[in-house]
Amino acid sequence: MGFIKAALNAVGGTLADQYKEIFYCDALTDEVLLRKGQRRNSARNTNNATDNVITDGSVVIVNEGQCLVVVDNGKVIDFCAEAGKYIYQTGTSPSLLTGGFKGLAESFKTVWERTQSGGQSAVDQRLYYVNMLEIKDNKYGVGNVSYRDKEFNTTITIKCFGVYSYKLQNPFIFYKQIAGNVSYEFKKSELDEQLKAEIQDALQPALRKIALSGYSYDELPLYTTEIGTELNNILTEKWLEKRGIAISSFAISSVQPDEESRKMLQKIQISRAYGSDAAAGAGRMLDAQASAFENAASNSAGAVHGFMGFGAMQNMAGGNTVSDLYTLAQQQGKQQPVGMPQSATSVPQPTTGWTCSCGKIGNEGKFCDECGAKKPEEVSGWKCSCGAISKGKFCHECGAKKPVDEPLYVCDKCGWEPTDPKNPPKFCPECGDKFDESDITNK
Repeated sequence: MGFIKAALNAVGGTLADQYKEIFYCDALTDEVLLRKGQRRNSARNTNNATDNVITDGSVVIVNEGQCLVVVDNGKVIDFCAEAGKYIYQTGTSPSLLTGGFKGLAESFKTVWERTQSGGQSAVDQRLYYVNMLEIKDNKYGVGNVSYRDKEFNTTITIKCFGVYSYKLQNPFIFYKQIAGNVSYEFKKSELDEQLKAEIQDALQPALRKIALSGYSYDELPLYTTEIGTELNNILTEKWLEKRGIAISSFAISSVQPDEESRKMLQKIQISRAYGSDAAAGAGRMLDAQASAFENAASNSAGAVHGFMGFGAMQNMAGGNTVSDLYTLAQQQGKQQPVGMPQSATSVPQPTTGWTCSCGKIGNEGKFCDECGAKKPEEVSGWKCSCGAISKGKFCHECGAKKPVDEPLYVCDKCGWEPTDPKNPPKFCPECGDKFDESDITNK
């Protein structure tokens, strides 16, 4: 059973008299995925057509964007994806006209389980036209997607909306697994809810993979091609291999964080603005101080109590003043407002001593003057040529062997070790003992 190209000059009454039956299908809209071929009989034709039997010598018309599938007793036995007019003959082999669609012939071999009955069907034979055009305007929406945003270095929850399109990439699998021997047509509405649910389910892992590329959430509409590729990778087994469907295009019309994430991002943006711009931080503090003064003056317990609270608030702020921030702004090249105290009012910071983890700088003793924390232990050992300080026989960074030809010093009185054991000070800063040969160690 196959198709032979009809003569181009067969027109008018000649066409009606020559062919037993004519099968065709009007243009298929986005709403129709598959439709059974319709028989058109001429008034001059004396053939008495029988339902679901295709007469040998009938003409079959295939339009652009259609794939004709021939079904014999429920099994696909031939197909034609090339537009044109064909004569259907039962005595020929399957024509397998691919129309340029890659893989259709190979796919046909995996689906075709042909049974012959004298070259002509004895029971049921049908023609189905499959819509090979892009099925557009399929809406989706998904929420509560966890997205790691690299710009803000935090995980937020987003929701997005958009549309996608798909194509029936493999008409045989679609017919066998989805449509079957329908009496007239199969509409996309019968698949809409299922496909939408699976798109929403696959979109979450797809977006997580896209996040690894470092895109911020508001850049996602710029990378819909990459997202569509990830979706196809995730849905290949479920859609292409089991239904013959593949995503053709994917678009995001809106991406928005949920309310909690939106507030969090706003706080991060404000903190960044004040943290990187001292003048902006000073303006914010000045505004806060003005509000604090107003609240203090109207304090129900009395203005004195209000201003005491204001002083406590300043101490909690670490002692930084508006003047300090504007001084920093000047160092950053920003103009200080007229009337603000000049940098001379700033308290000079110590340049000697050690700095505690609490922020106190200029400590001279073994304990912090502010919080009492112990002075951090100095790193001791021998210094490798790579710059690392090690205590063993080999450098823990590059593996170089500890030098044996140079002396290493440790105070023999109190055990204090200099930062550079090869070059100690003249006297131990802990006990005052002079460094000499007695302090050389092979440690």
